Amino acid sequence: MAFKRFLTFLLLLATAGGCSAQLAIGEEKPTAKPITKADKPREKMAQATFGGGCFWCTEAVFLALEGVEKVTSGYSGGQVENPTYREVCMGTTGHAEVIHIEYDPEKVTFQELLEVHLKTHDPTTLNRQGNDIGTQYRSAVFYHTDEQKKLAETAIDELNKAGAYENPIVTEVTEFEKFWPAEDYHQNYLAENPNQGYCRLVVQPKVDKFRKVFKDKLKKEEAK
Repeated sequence: MAFKRFLTFLLLLATAGGCSAQLAIGEEKPTAKPITKADKPREKMAQATFGGGCFWCTEAVFLALEGVEKVTSGYSGGQVENPTYREVCMGTTGHAEVIHIEYDPEKVTFQELLEVHLKTHDPTTLNRQGNDIGTQYRSAVFYHTDEQKKLAETAIDELNKAGAYENPIVTEVTEFEKFWPAEDYHQNYLAENPNQGYCRLVVQPKVDKFRKVFKDKLKKEEAK
């Protein structure tokens, strides 16, 4: 059982009816329509889609970044239509937990987003982030344009050649096809659940570290 699910299980045992409550997580089908590669971003906006482990973590990081207008947690890269969180956690749908970002390219570039992505998770562990294990936690860039593909592949190649990490980067670079927004209770998860065990032990420390490293790239309200 992945670490995130284990912590959620312990929390539910203590607060909400034990195993039956845990089994109910992710049962409902998300109601939001998927975003496909045919869908265009809003005027003057661009889009990026990253997988970097638990989307509760990655969402919280990018929400603090200047130029990022919207971050949605969800699922990409799988074969099943309209997947639930529980199905994705079981590793049977092929999806990765990802975030879909709408950003203002006049305030932040894709290259800067990519830098944050590669430096705020471990891109060298295959299908794993820390104690979260499974294909749903794989490191990925789902590119929307040929330019994004080139920038991602170049960045990975340069980091590998420079020996930036002890092990080679295994980040998947795949063309974006479809993004399924996750269930409503996953959105803005840290802000809505600051006292949840996984948030206190994993998400908040990661966000705090990000804020120190990328202090000059934070939104004004986040930099205070």
